[in-house]
Amino acid sequence: MPSRYVLEISVESVAAAAAAERGGAQRVELCSSLRLGGLTPSPGLMMEARANLQVPIFAMIRPRAGDFVYSDDEFATMRGSIHLAKQMQMDGLVMGLLRAEGQIDIDRSQDLIECASPLPVTFHRAFDECRDLQEALGDVIKTGAARLLTSGGKQTAPEALELLGDLVRIAGERFIVMPGSGLHTGNIRAVVAKTGAREYHAGLSSVVADPGKELGGFEREVRKMASALAATD
Repeated sequence: MPSRYVLEISVESVAAAAAAERGGAQRVELCSSLRLGGLTPSPGLMMEARANLQVPIFAMIRPRAGDFVYSDDEFATMRGSIHLAKQMQMDGLVMGLLRAEGQIDIDRSQDLIECASPLPVTFHRAFDECRDLQEALGDVIKTGAARLLTSGGKQTAPEALELLGDLVRIAGERFIVMPGSGLHTGNIRAVVAKTGAREYHAGLSSVVADPGKELGGFEREVRKMASALAATD
């Protein structure tokens, strides 16, 4: 019986994506430059991933590293990247925009999410830089995003389990709050118990130093984490 939990794994290569799929990931987040937090993947990477994977692929839309306050030119680049990702048959998109004051940029986010339609959008960890996370949750919901990836304002999700649980409860059935950052087999059951979330995100860099070069170890860690999630059903 399939698990009621969704495990999303972030990857920056087709080989790592295929390893994540074999290990039991139900979805991959496809990026370039994961060491920079993830940037928009190239058209070639998206095309090759689509040709080789069966699980849903969510492409990152982020034009540069650094903050999430974008210029008009960068915003136009993001729109172009969204159109390209749709042409490459991605299943969803991942993005996040802030205002200089440390709040969600609702208007610009709505614009990009409408551009992305009918693909679902995950609002990413730009959220964690907001001043008031409970207020920011309401703002993310207003943008029309389908889910939120968050570490609860901390460097890793296990450091913010109480707040993450609060966000999951506030969102209820209307919106998906997906804890991510620092999750692995050794802590995933505690995170499930404390947060009550149904979807989880991991890159597994804390247990596999270089997933792109350690594909066997990466696949094993994904499989262990998927099995641990399934065992909590």
